Amino acid sequence: MQVPQLLVLFGSQTGTAQDEAERLGREARRRRLGCRVQALDSYSVANLIREPLVIFVCATTGQGDPPDNMKNFWRFIFRKSLPSTSLCQMDFAVLGLGDSSYAKFNFVAKKLHRRLLQLGGNALVPPCLGDDQHELGPDAAIDPWVGDIWEKIMTMYPVPLDIPEIPHGVPLPSKFIFQFLQEVPSIGAEELNLTSSAAQTSPSELQPFLAPVVTNQRVTGPQHFQDVRLMEFDITDSNISFAAGDVVLILPSNSEAHTKQFCQLLCLDPNQFFTLKPREPGVPYPPGLPQHCTVWHLVSQYLDIASVPRRSFFELLACLSPHALEREKLLEFSSARGQEELWEYCNRPRRTILEVLCDFPHTAGAIPPDYLLDLIPRIRPRAFSIASSLLAHPRRLQILVAVVKYQTRLKEPRRGLCSSWLASLTPGQAGPVRVPLWVRPGSLVFPKTPGTPIIMVGPGTGVAPFRAAIQERVAHGQMGNVLFFGCRQRDQDFYWQTEWQELEQRGCLTLVTAFSREQAQKVYVQHRLRELGPLVWELLDGQGAYFYLAGNAKYMPTDVSEALTAIFQEEGRLSTTDAAAYLARLQQTLRFQTETWA
Repeated sequence: MQVPQLLVLFGSQTGTAQDEAERLGREARRRRLGCRVQALDSYSVANLIREPLVIFVCATTGQGDPPDNMKNFWRFIFRKSLPSTSLCQMDFAVLGLGDSSYAKFNFVAKKLHRRLLQLGGNALVPPCLGDDQHELGPDAAIDPWVGDIWEKIMTMYPVPLDIPEIPHGVPLPSKFIFQFLQEVPSIGAEELNLTSSAAQTSPSELQPFLAPVVTNQRVTGPQHFQDVRLMEFDITDSNISFAAGDVVLILPSNSEAHTKQFCQLLCLDPNQFFTLKPREPGVPYPPGLPQHCTVWHLVSQYLDIASVPRRSFFELLACLSPHALEREKLLEFSSARGQEELWEYCNRPRRTILEVLCDFPHTAGAIPPDYLLDLIPRIRPRAFSIASSLLAHPRRLQILVAVVKYQTRLKEPRRGLCSSWLASLTPGQAGPVRVPLWVRPGSLVFPKTPGTPIIMVGPGTGVAPFRAAIQERVAHGQMGNVLFFGCRQRDQDFYWQTEWQELEQRGCLTLVTAFSREQAQKVYVQHRLRELGPLVWELLDGQGAYFYLAGNAKYMPTDVSEALTAIFQEEGRLSTTDAAAYLARLQQTLRFQTETWA
């Protein structure tokens, strides 16, 4: 009797969907099922027709968009040419992760479930719709769903009776074995995957460009609540090129203090070299890690010790703990009944992996190095809209960085890993300060036709991609640039004020501002849109303008869409239904584009 084979495919933007997929993979191995876990875009989707059992785990991002690592799969699976019997041999289930405060809650999971049914797939259970807004987070929906799916799978795909399950208190074998080296290797191990001189190919996640920091300037006033930086990088000889709307990805590092603290807590020698040996054949070497690596490099540049741990972290930590009291607490946090307490301890105050390990010192000191890569996720790159054009700033790349810092009930303020690290970099001190980065296309694409006007709505740091677009269009002699910019106060957070005013004087830009805190009643960009309804309607309907929106994803996109719909009704004399249809047509023809972030 053959061991049943399960395939778990995930589309993940922030790591939650990947974590849930890997949790399913671990549960499968405990039940002695064969299991592969892969990102959707790294899987050859044409092979789906031969897969008997698949669980799809997918997040919904922004305004109902699929994550970056499933976009190719998404395009393929919705091809109209695919026969309706393509997946008739496949049993499947879909686990979705979303946020019910957004209009298109779990849109990707719902749409994928329907499409798999259209292609002949057999749904084992209804789709699971995990919700970030639930007081216990997505696990409130996922836990019972996972119980149902395993019951169904183990009934339909029984495992040979002579292979017992691995009980929950026993850790699964680690993916890798750490082999510590007695001698220092002769090669420049730490620099194997980084490019800092003339590059033959475009930099990528596997081979970022080490860009020198040229400037790091605070651009908000001293009284402003938020520290926002304009940062400029030198990309000479990098082989990097970009256009307006593209984004740069930056790989941050943990602070020196946190790296030292982690090594001390786990009794690790930071200067020790090691190499990794996979326990099973076919397991790829962790991407981005040098073959010969120091513990310091692993902790400072790879392990995300400043992230908030997920439930799976507590599950594995409980298995590894030799201390009865600490193990009991860890087991409680990893159980279904302990999720409310875990949420209060970890998620609500945003307690980090490093802080949790400090709370469980006996367990931390006993963690075998082999389990570090199973226990702690990899540091993820952060995406920033590029805020400059190569036509205005040759060999330079600029971004606007809002430094994340806020207080919870914990004594120490919470800090964003990447933004805090970038803010701490001081160029010109003791040699060049370098940042690993690479560029990819963003979701905003600007029209190439010379006479097409554009309307840009960019409150706060959302204005960054529009500065790149305006610089590019002005360099090409393209007029008809209308910018709606919003901030709190003109003397505190009016980014690039002088630049916009100079362009206005030259007739290259129409600038409309909304300073929300300068009067008793708050005024936002959507209010300015309504006030200038006749201009907006004339540009869109009379001159074929493109409309762009960038900024926070929470309320602003909905508010702006409602303002536009009202303009279509008032200025275009459209009914409610026709106004909604007009907006939908603008979106379908890419004349209404958004780039938003949580």
